[in-house]
Amino acid sequence: MVVRQQRCGGGALAVCALAVAGAMTVGSGCSAGDVEGGDAAGERALTVGAEVGTPAAAVGRAAEALVDAGSAEARTSMETAAGGTRVTIRGQGEYDFRKQLGRIRVVLPKDPAGAQEHRPITELLAPGAVYMMNRGAGVPDGKWVRIDTTALEDGNLVTGGVTDPMAAAELLRGARDVTYVGRTELAGVKVRHYRGTADLGRAAQGASPSSRGALAAAAKGFSKDTVPFDAFLDDEGLLRKVRHRFTFATEGPGVTVISTMLLYGFGKPVSVKLPSETDIYTGRVQQGPTGSESP
Repeated sequence: MVVRQQRCGGGALAVCALAVAGAMTVGSGCSAGDVEGGDAAGERALTVGAEVGTPAAAVGRAAEALVDAGSAEARTSMETAAGGTRVTIRGQGEYDFRKQLGRIRVVLPKDPAGAQEHRPITELLAPGAVYMMNRGAGVPDGKWVRIDTTALEDGNLVTGGVTDPMAAAELLRGARDVTYVGRTELAGVKVRHYRGTADLGRAAQGASPSSRGALAAAAKGFSKDTVPFDAFLDDEGLLRKVRHRFTFATEGPGVTVISTMLLYGFGKPVSVKLPSETDIYTGRVQQGPTGSESP
């Protein structure tokens, strides 16, 4: 038997994301705080070393700057509201932007009684795939589940409960209608705050070969072809925080999933070893807590 991957369309895609946790307060483990007064020079251009560009160009270079930095530690959150309930999935780990490999420990929300519904999920992020440990009922202990992210209609931007850090940065390659909001401080670091929308199709075209397939899939899977974002860059052009708002069509009001990523600890060595074929579960994962069949 093989692991079945559920395809979702429109509002059902949001249910796929919820299936990771049973349901998904924006949080990143660290708040940017209120934006301070505007920076007149920053409104016109951002200086990164000797380079000067428009706000759109500044955020569009975020992925390249992260590759130059090599690696970073990351905190993530993903939130949505469904059925009047608003809950959040949180994650923490590390990511190598050159190899596009990462490890994130995902903490799932508790049930209303306060008991832990699931063990934390360990996710290994790789080009075109995500590997999950403790993914769902029916998976033997010590086994991984592998999901082809190019086969998911959202490119795994939300399905796994974590937006791949490289994909989050690559989305900014499609930035347009970007405005400079002002300077603020994030975790003790002075940053510039930008707000705009990312065109999914344009981002896919400009993405690195390793990210292009997943972003191309995402360009077809959302109800809108643009994603609003807030990006915070330090004076070296490094992306310190980014928040994306993904929208899905439903029979009623649209569902918005907000993904937030905080990056810090740049340049630290990251070691991620992907599972061998013998460590990957090839059976069928039982139904998730929402009743949707898990991948």
